[in-house]
Amino acid sequence: MDAFTAGLLQRIRTTESDLSRARDEGDDFLVEVEQGELDDLRRLAAEHGVEIGVARV
Repeated sequence: MDAFTAGLLQRIRTTESDLSRARDEGDDFLVEVEQGELDDLRRLAAEHGVEIGVARV
């Protein structure tokens, strides 16, 4: 796995975790921010053929 792929997958995991925490805390604004970031990261992964597996959030 190259550095780009590893970094992207780590960012996705971190963002999924942050999104889950925002949902648990009831922070609607942060949920929207984190969901937007996650959508962008997933799009970037798809554009570069990076398999990210099943969504956890």
